[in-house]
Amino acid sequence: MLFNQMVEHKPMTSDSLDLVYAAIADPTRRAILSALAQQDRTVGSLAADFPISFNGVSKHVKVLERAGLVRRRVDGREHWLAVEPTRLEGASRWLDEYREFWEHRLDALEAILVDERKSRAQARAQAGRGRNKQKR
Repeated sequence: MLFNQMVEHKPMTSDSLDLVYAAIADPTRRAILSALAQQDRTVGSLAADFPISFNGVSKHVKVLERAGLVRRRVDGREHWLAVEPTRLEGASRWLDEYREFWEHRLDALEAILVDERKSRAQARAQAGRGRNKQKR
């Protein structure tokens, strides 16, 4: 018997964003997502790649499923996992809203640092010229 859940594509709400960011905050869950991005895997084969128990991996997978980042397909006794990229896209769109703000701020910081470097270089050059004049 083959079972496949239908995935509903709903807009990202604050709650679903919280679930996504909480899920990807953990390095083990990010590693699980990376492994699943390469290919669909069974829970057992995925668990074999991690230095934690099968139950530990299974709990991490459930967090990813609740966040909508992973979908499960049951084929007989095997549970196949796959990445569901839609939720990551929604989280990425949310970050993109702030990208212009931080890029502008980083550009301004870069300009300040470049000016500061130039000022220091000019001060060193003037100090070097002053020492050369004193030696004469």
